[in-house]
Amino acid sequence: MTLGSNLLGLMVQVMLPLSLLVAAGGWWATRMGEGHDAGVLRAQLNRLVLYLFYPAILFAVAASTPISFELLTVPLLVGIGTLANGALLYVLLWKTRLGAGLHDTTRASLMLGGMFGNTFNVGAPVLEFFFGAGAMRYAIFNDMFMTMPVVWTLGVWIATRLGSHADGERPDVLRTVLMMPPIWAFALGLGAQYSGLAYPPLIEAARFIGQAAIPVIMFVLGMTIPWRRLVPRTEVLVAASVKLLVAPLLIWAIVLLWSDAPTEAQRASLVECATPTFMTSLLLAERFKIDAAASALLIGWSTLLFWLSLPLLMALGLFG
Repeated sequence: MTLGSNLLGLMVQVMLPLSLLVAAGGWWATRMGEGHDAGVLRAQLNRLVLYLFYPAILFAVAASTPISFELLTVPLLVGIGTLANGALLYVLLWKTRLGAGLHDTTRASLMLGGMFGNTFNVGAPVLEFFFGAGAMRYAIFNDMFMTMPVVWTLGVWIATRLGSHADGERPDVLRTVLMMPPIWAFALGLGAQYSGLAYPPLIEAARFIGQAAIPVIMFVLGMTIPWRRLVPRTEVLVAASVKLLVAPLLIWAIVLLWSDAPTEAQRASLVECATPTFMTSLLLAERFKIDAAASALLIGWSTLLFWLSLPLLMALGLFG
């Protein structure tokens, strides 16, 4: 398949529905205004995803996907790219003129947003386009084995120590993580698989429920982007560029050094590295009192620029 036909297929199969969902969320938020009602709706839809849709798809995938070394290379490589982005952004925001005049709360928000990608909600549809049905497993295992543990350790440290300087605040990270329904759903799925108790009709029922996760969260993403205040700011655009380009190009170089013929899992890690800023960065910003406005701007700009950076990376041959 040529680059042109592949890109056309990606635009129709992935970019079009995701863009329509984001646009619908933006239109809805604009109609409602930016007051209390819109905030309540976003919060309720986020809870619906966190407590029902996302746990359901996690259970279904965990119950039907054997863990292998190849599968675990995805969180390993994406983790390397995440840490590399963080190190580069720390230097840019704290040690160069780019961050001069910025408050530490803004620097921390941009650093977090430039490290962690929307690897499930955006990554999963792109993965399934390139690698077929079942490729969602790469996004889910990356979330469980890389994103979640790193966000709730290093990510919290960045927010509270580099950002808000909340020396007296000691978030009970372990308790927070253990109370998350996705963790238990994933653990139950693995338990069902390896105990031999996995029941295929139940797995398919959970998968059916979980299919709503991505459409709902992309609608919420559209409500989250501050469309009326989406002005270009140099530091935000630099952080977005680091997020979208640095990690995938770095991991591509590592993969090529590792193997002359990259595996599907290795190529999947490139897709995961190339995703725009994850929405949890805004939740972290609000929870730990760092710059939520900068976080929302970075989510918006990285999401918009993703539709340009992904074809560019395709043209460079990263996913082929």
